[in-house]
Amino acid sequence: MAKFTYTGLDTEGKKVKETVTADDRYAVYDIARSNNHTVESIEESSGFALKNLINMDAINYKLGKVKQDELVMMTRNLGSMLTAGLTITRALSVIERQSTNAKLKGVVKQIIDNINKGGQFFEALAAFPEVFSDLYVAMIKAGEESGNLADSLQTLAVQMERSANLKKKIKGAMMYPSIVLMAMVIIGVLMMIFVMPQITGVFKEMGTDLPVTTQFLISASDFFVEYTVLAVGGMIGFVILLLYGLRTKYGKIATSWLVPKLPVIGTLAKETNSARTARTLSSLLNSGVDVMQALEITEEVVQNYFYKQIIRSARDRVEKGTPLSESFVERTDLYPVLVGEMILVGEETGQIAGMLGELAIFYETEVERKTKDLSTIIEPLLMVVIGGGVGFFALALIAPIYSIGDGIK
Repeated sequence: MAKFTYTGLDTEGKKVKETVTADDRYAVYDIARSNNHTVESIEESSGFALKNLINMDAINYKLGKVKQDELVMMTRNLGSMLTAGLTITRALSVIERQSTNAKLKGVVKQIIDNINKGGQFFEALAAFPEVFSDLYVAMIKAGEESGNLADSLQTLAVQMERSANLKKKIKGAMMYPSIVLMAMVIIGVLMMIFVMPQITGVFKEMGTDLPVTTQFLISASDFFVEYTVLAVGGMIGFVILLLYGLRTKYGKIATSWLVPKLPVIGTLAKETNSARTARTLSSLLNSGVDVMQALEITEEVVQNYFYKQIIRSARDRVEKGTPLSESFVERTDLYPVLVGEMILVGEETGQIAGMLGELAIFYETEVERKTKDLSTIIEPLLMVVIGGGVGFFALALIAPIYSIGDGIK
């Protein structure tokens, strides 16, 4: 006979946890069934074990994080189970059992407890802002109030999935040039420390006048050799300070101003922000969220400082009775002309949510196509940058050799 601890649900759907003595796990199911309990998990109790002293589930919950893909899958599965006729608590119990993420399991468990105590689903979600965004909570609230929670979950899953895919494609397009530039910097530093001293030593011994480029390389090489830790530490410190500066308020404003004005990247940024704005507004309006709240949430979703200003202005003007389209028509420097025109048509036909959905699909497709084409544009630019660096080194090293040869003649 051994001791087992099982967790499950009673006839009222409340969580239960019992420790019983049985021959094996199959006998535990018989005992639970006789107690009118459904079993979710069974653990065999043992003597001394490290896990009895350290609660790893609690540690993993505190340190864990719910990934976007996991949240998308949870949302999609919830929508499917509700459509199939399951209650929200039972559907959440299934999510809890099948999830391998300790953070998500803990959050879902607390959500179930809150609902069983009489709370609403969206209120339980709002208690975990680090997992569920304002957009998520607002769409769930609208779905509950309208009685179309399953549809709201499916719409939300689509919105989140497309938003995540958009981010992945942009990050993927920028990964290649970032790796190449990083490799160039590392190779350049290694050359300054190990290769250049052997070459420039010959020029120093000649005692002849050297070109400015060669003198610069010699000085840079000497500095890297004599103060290696300081030079490398300074470069790393500069990168850290730059990244920190970009995260500050003024750094975000500067980045928000610069990025849309860059060639190629600027167009991509404008279309990305247009897709994000249209997708968020469309999803919220389709779920039954009022325009004012939809604009408020969209302002939080959009990251660019100046795009936030446009949406905030649109919200203020709509509150005063101005059509939504006017704010976008006036700012064609950031939003393409098509955005304002499509919203205007949506207002005239009473199909603004549908128009925004079509607009989102259009710009998401455009961004996807341009991110694929971006590599064909970036590769030649990288070749020019690499060629320029190699050419600078070559001229700086070859020019003194010709000067020395002319002196010998």
